[in-house]
Amino acid sequence: MESETSTGPNARGWFGEFGGRFAPETLMAPVEELEAAYLVARNDPAFQAELARLLKDFAGRPTSLFHAQRLTARLGGAQIYLKREDLLHTGAHKINNCLGQGLLAQRMGKTRLVAETGAGQHGVATATVAALLGMECVVYMGEDDMARQAPNVFRMRLLGTKVVSVSSGTKTLKDAINEGMRDWVTNVHNTHYLMGSALGPHPYPMMVRDFHRIIGQEARRQSLENVGKLPDMLVACVGGGSNSIGLFYDFIPDAGVKMVGVEAGGRGPELGSHAARFSGGKPGVLHGSYTYVLQTEDGLIANTHSVSAGLDYPAVGPEHAELHRQGRVEYTNVSDKEALEAASLLAHIEGIIPALESSHAIAEVIKRAPSMPRESFIIVNLSGRGDKDLGIFQSAGIL
Repeated sequence: MESETSTGPNARGWFGEFGGRFAPETLMAPVEELEAAYLVARNDPAFQAELARLLKDFAGRPTSLFHAQRLTARLGGAQIYLKREDLLHTGAHKINNCLGQGLLAQRMGKTRLVAETGAGQHGVATATVAALLGMECVVYMGEDDMARQAPNVFRMRLLGTKVVSVSSGTKTLKDAINEGMRDWVTNVHNTHYLMGSALGPHPYPMMVRDFHRIIGQEARRQSLENVGKLPDMLVACVGGGSNSIGLFYDFIPDAGVKMVGVEAGGRGPELGSHAARFSGGKPGVLHGSYTYVLQTEDGLIANTHSVSAGLDYPAVGPEHAELHRQGRVEYTNVSDKEALEAASLLAHIEGIIPALESSHAIAEVIKRAPSMPRESFIIVNLSGRGDKDLGIFQSAGIL
């Protein structure tokens, strides 16, 4: 599984100007142990065969590439295709990475998984893999996120996982990551920290990307088989950036394929009202890597807001920061209101209820498709389904 392009990473974990390994001394040894184990497993046919088996028979890959004909007709312009990661077991792309890291942790002799979660989908996927592999599991989740994603909290507990409420700070994903890392430091002898996005100290951004590459590999093959050419545009939401880098990565060398990452515009451009790192952030270090971070003038980590818990995070994966610097990917943002309206439209017109995270990508496609030629086509990553967001839809007046 090749993992090098113009973005990297190099041997020290740098994607051009971003990335690295910024970790406390107590975590350096386990992070280095993880890197060594992953580099061996990545090239081990037996490991890859077992992962491929589980992705197919347990998770439900390959996912379909669906031509959204009614949405296309409504908007005019480009043909719109949905990469249906929402059809995977547990309801989102997160299971790809969790199966990979779970097998790796088992290979390393770990018996316990610790994870963070915002929208709850990574937590559910981690809990699912822990049950499958017979491992103990603890998931840290911000108090506010637990309230707005209550169905996923119940699912994790039903799967046998302990869900720990985090009431510090903003009570969201950033604070859940803090608590998860504290747990890992304390219990590193038997515990693997299962990072849910393409974040953190090296090797996590590389490893998470590699486990999600299957999204783009399938999309590439399906494009050629179903449409007869590569897509003109890829669109995906960007929180930490796992679903988007999974879709984008294998298309990076294809100059004719435009790529658009969509961040959370929230309530508006004021700091604290959104989670648009490339619009309002600047380079800094958070949770182990040097990347774009939303921060105050004094350098403190800023509060964030998004109607979608999975995009409500002040930093972005370092590979995305480098793709932004290179200009290879265009990063934009859409508001809470636009995302909610996009979810409603897709549900009404295609019979698919998207997660609010994915709805940000749908909203961007709604803006762009009408001005594109009819013979062009867009792939939008439908990274998760919206069951978990029904309460938010209802409170927003969508239901």
